[in-house]
Amino acid sequence: MDFGNLFLIFVIFSVVQPAIARFTTQARRLGAIRAFEQKRGSRVILMIHRQESVSFLGIPLAKFINIEDSEQVLRAIRLTPPDVPIDLVLHTPGGLVLATEQIARALVRHRGKVSVFVPHYAMSGGTMLAMAADEIVMDENAVLGPVDPQLGNVAAASVLKVLQTKPISEIDDQTIITADLAEKAIRQVQRFVRTLLEDSFPAQKIKPENIDRIIDALTTGQVTHDYPVTVEEATELGLPVIVGLPLEIYALMELYPQPAAGRPSVQYIPMPYDRPPALPSSNKRDRI
Repeated sequence: MDFGNLFLIFVIFSVVQPAIARFTTQARRLGAIRAFEQKRGSRVILMIHRQESVSFLGIPLAKFINIEDSEQVLRAIRLTPPDVPIDLVLHTPGGLVLATEQIARALVRHRGKVSVFVPHYAMSGGTMLAMAADEIVMDENAVLGPVDPQLGNVAAASVLKVLQTKPISEIDDQTIITADLAEKAIRQVQRFVRTLLEDSFPAQKIKPENIDRIIDALTTGQVTHDYPVTVEEATELGLPVIVGLPLEIYALMELYPQPAAGRPSVQYIPMPYDRPPALPSSNKRDRI
């Protein structure tokens, strides 16, 4: 066998092997989703946004909630009988307001129970989707985030702050126009969040006395947009949080790994220890 044939075999293997790996991974994902559906008696929908790689160039793209996501989730909800519960697994930094609101409205309108599972984080639009659910099931270290609107890279609340701190004569027209848009954006988000929190089917999920407090805390820009709302803080606000994820959720997340880019920054032995590693004997002198 000459070098040309070896090179041809290498090229064919390089093309076929990734396709086989993708097919195998997809089959494992579908199998895990189906097993969880059968256990829960529900429709399971995953929205997992990790940093992906494009082709062989390895160009990183940050993924977020977009119109394609809303089309797919709305289709999954339409295919679900009204009395069948929906379990939505969220791992997302947020995304487009339009797409997020479409998904949230569909979740609220679904007659069956809606549960959102947050294994790590559901920020911004992800938090808005969580508020559309009847219950938010979180890992004890998972976080949600504020849902205050952003105008480009600037918080709408921060734009309004300019009008409060400077005389109107010293503010340029563009800033005044942007502030007007900011005020409208905050008002629109607050109105929509209120409709999510006031949802009372099949039962009132948020105590009425907590609704204004949640809206004020999460929509008015009191903290930065990447502020982590912990399980404890979300519970204190009055959100319907349940701590403790089913083990199947962690197994599903393992099937959606972050693409490796060079040397991994985190490594560990992926198994529980039967016994913890032995500590140095206390009667030995410490050495540097």
